[in-house]
Amino acid sequence: MRTSILQANIALLMMSFLYERQKGGAQEMNAEIIAVGSELLLGQIANTNAQFISKHLADLGVNVYYHTVVGDNAARLKEAIKIAESRAQLLIFSGGLGPTKDDLTKETIANHLGKELVFDKDALQSIEDYFIKTKRTMTENNKKQALVLEGCEVLPNDHGMAPGMFLKKDNHFYMLLPGPPKEIQPMFVKYGFPAVQEQMTSKDVIISRVLRFFGIGESLLETKIEDLIDAQTNPTIAPLAGDGEVTLRITCKHDSVEEADKLIAKTEEEIFSRVGEFFYGYDDTTLMNELAHVLLKKNLTLAAAESLTGGLFQQEVTSIPGAGNIFRGGVVCYTNEVKNQILHVKEATIQEHGVVSEQCAKELAENVASLLNADIGISFTGVAGPDELEGNPVGTVFIGIAKKGEPTKVEALALSGTRAGNRIRSVKYGQYFLLKMLQQ
Repeated sequence: MRTSILQANIALLMMSFLYERQKGGAQEMNAEIIAVGSELLLGQIANTNAQFISKHLADLGVNVYYHTVVGDNAARLKEAIKIAESRAQLLIFSGGLGPTKDDLTKETIANHLGKELVFDKDALQSIEDYFIKTKRTMTENNKKQALVLEGCEVLPNDHGMAPGMFLKKDNHFYMLLPGPPKEIQPMFVKYGFPAVQEQMTSKDVIISRVLRFFGIGESLLETKIEDLIDAQTNPTIAPLAGDGEVTLRITCKHDSVEEADKLIAKTEEEIFSRVGEFFYGYDDTTLMNELAHVLLKKNLTLAAAESLTGGLFQQEVTSIPGAGNIFRGGVVCYTNEVKNQILHVKEATIQEHGVVSEQCAKELAENVASLLNADIGISFTGVAGPDELEGNPVGTVFIGIAKKGEPTKVEALALSGTRAGNRIRSVKYGQYFLLKMLQQ
């Protein structure tokens, strides 16, 4: 399982949290995340901050029941705050802490709570130092970013200007965080997470594990485990489909991480007994990540010949760090001339069987491996759309896999969907077929 630096920091904080917390009260904390910014409502950016914060609040056992998005409007934001206060103890705000007039989060919250805004000297000094260092003129409105709620705990911004804030008033906690992901994520991990942790009285944690499947549709997978989903209590099982893949998230709430892991493992074992043949990895991995890992482990090299996919497979494999250790190179053979003259597909093959054929896919895979001195050659040929080709309907795809010392395999697909979707799914199927072959 691969973890980022942020995830590693969270794991360390979790260990500290589990070690230090008392076995006393079991009162739960509910949270609501309020994202502020009209650009979110206009669809100009995605609300990835709420996803990030929710995931890590779950690690603390904090229940997140609502995500709210509000535009840059003080009246609507104040109304959203009132609603959130009626159903959550912890309110976390993202965005609206910048220097411009539409950045009104802290002003609105200050007005709602009857609090003054005061300058934080450290934040102001940091902002001034930034402008001196970059030799830029600091305008008066930039000082606004150093204003914080009176009496709050200031959360330093190590990657930007506007600091965050954490404040308790009456029976509620309020956390204000900046909007840019490069600022909010490290701020929450380093300062926001511990601030919430100190207020926790519940001894429960929420642990999740994501299982990734390919080669099986969401409806069929759900049918095969329907009785498990119907009987679920703790852990819970949540299916999710996307980009031709299906994932299952298993979530368990318990006062012991070890016991939660055991319960998840038991549920996972039952799922694998039904659909394990389609499983390929955990959590945030991808088919290409897993394929690259196996190729590296087996010390094998790969070359690619792509017709309908137009280089998408090569783009994905070269996006993997260290791809030079496994990938020799490839050819985008979009025309018959390139297939024949560069990759030496026989003219007779093209004339007798066509380029959208098992025979063409076989020669492409074998020849690209030989030409580029790779252990494995993979090829993609077919009809992405929108029109049929050589009498073959849209979605007809052949994927060839040639491995030294073994018979060449050709997989035939009959896909349905858009031109772009057929290309993407063809690449994923190629990764999946090769991965499963190497794992045997």
